[in-house]
Amino acid sequence: MMPELSLNILDIAENSVRAKSSLIEITVSIRHADDTLRVLIRDDGCGMSKEELEQVQDPFYTTRTTRKVGLGIPFFRQAALAAGGSFRMDSEKGKGTTVSAVFGLSHIDRMPLGDISSTVYTLIVFHEPIDFRYTYEYDDRSFVLDTRDMREMLGAGISFQEPEVAAFIREYLETNKAETDGGDEI
Repeated sequence: MMPELSLNILDIAENSVRAKSSLIEITVSIRHADDTLRVLIRDDGCGMSKEELEQVQDPFYTTRTTRKVGLGIPFFRQAALAAGGSFRMDSEKGKGTTVSAVFGLSHIDRMPLGDISSTVYTLIVFHEPIDFRYTYEYDDRSFVLDTRDMREMLGAGISFQEPEVAAFIREYLETNKAETDGGDEI
């Protein structure tokens, strides 16, 4: 298993990249009143048939040619179930895929969220042609980073990989997360 949920999120978002998505939405929602940590990853990629959707949850199935097993989805599913939560994956060929996992926030077996800001930063900066909409919710507070808005503000020809822009993205993610959750290590 991966040591933190943010690495699972990275792995699943990378699947969305390989599925030729133009928009990947990631929502992390912490609700103390419900004792839940929810993760939603939605893309508009190529999607999967019902058969493929069933196979992708099998650790011994992968479409990748660089390895013989695909552990990302099965590990994420197992992590949610082990923490008293649930897992759901929906997909439609030509429409995209949605992965939703709920974890018991205070469950002893819940993995830590980890460095979600670095995960989102990595996805945005290293997959620049793809748009990302990241939402972080902590009880009644939240923030959103949408690369479509950033592109509009920056104008054409400015890359997310420019050092000043990349540094701004990292700082924006880290500062807004800290302001939203008060620095709570989830």
